[in-house]
Amino acid sequence: MSRNAEPEATPEKRSLKKGSGLLLSISVLGFLCFLAVVLWINWPKPRLQPEPLSPELKTIIDHIPGKSDALIYIGLKDIRQSKLWQNIIPDSLKKAPLFQPKGNLNTLMKAANINPSLDVDTLLISFKRHGYKEQEYLGVAWGPVSQKLPESFLKSNSTASEKIGAYQCYSLDSTLWLCPLSPRKIALANNRKMLKEFLVPTGSFFQRDSLSTALIKKAVYKSHLWFALPSAVWTIGALQSLTSANRDIKTLGNLNSIQSLALSVNFNNGIEGQSEWIYSTRRAAYFASTFLWGAVKLSEISGTRTGGQTKQLLKKIEIQQNLESVIIHTNLPIELFQHPQQKE
Repeated sequence: MSRNAEPEATPEKRSLKKGSGLLLSISVLGFLCFLAVVLWINWPKPRLQPEPLSPELKTIIDHIPGKSDALIYIGLKDIRQSKLWQNIIPDSLKKAPLFQPKGNLNTLMKAANINPSLDVDTLLISFKRHGYKEQEYLGVAWGPVSQKLPESFLKSNSTASEKIGAYQCYSLDSTLWLCPLSPRKIALANNRKMLKEFLVPTGSFFQRDSLSTALIKKAVYKSHLWFALPSAVWTIGALQSLTSANRDIKTLGNLNSIQSLALSVNFNNGIEGQSEWIYSTRRAAYFASTFLWGAVKLSEISGTRTGGQTKQLLKKIEIQQNLESVIIHTNLPIELFQHPQQKE
């Protein structure tokens, strides 16, 4: 009688929870995570539809000479009519000067009794760097400000006058030129060359300065406040000024790597705004958005030193990477700014 054959050993199945199987699982998951990040970085996300420029403002911008390092727009009349301004802003701030210019412009405004917060309805300013430090500027102001600078006042306070194109222009000195454009609109510049190239334009700003044009399109809200900063120097300076009081935020977001910036704010039913930071690469934008998002979420956690009201504001901030951009959007309802007794 033959001896029974010994049963063959059953091969042990590879486990994905230990040994080489676990290593394989980790490798596959790591690759999938890496692939997901790559797809996310290179996937264009939907954008808010930007408001269009008014035809008049579009014409004014199209006449701006050269290329701009900073383009700033303030719709003061529309801001004064907003619910936030009328119901929340105290009267003392409503009458406070919007800005305090220096030199002869300040002297002129005092002589004409001009308060920008009350006498300017709309203001558009373009800054252009000339040389290493010097900044040239061209501004256009709409509103009662032009009525406080009649021809008789400009003649008596100017050192020279000259007709450029179809407009009579006045020089208060070599650093300030003024030109009434209509009964409610006046142009000012810090030199004759800037003013002449604006009044007698050659070419189109929208075709000449493609970067500023792209940033204007990225400014979602066009009625109240927006600015476009094509220059990295202006962008970094603006962000460092805004974050100077917060060292933690100042070190995040690769602020020194930002190439340009667009920001716009609407004040109708609170504060709704969007800022877009443009980086040189999509990877830099992704890491910046990740750091900023993490900083905001950490500040929201209970037990941190962040105040309760600040946490409420942080919860309204949305941060997203979109190709080479970091887009920061917020919508703060007017109720957040109301004093407790106003709600009762």
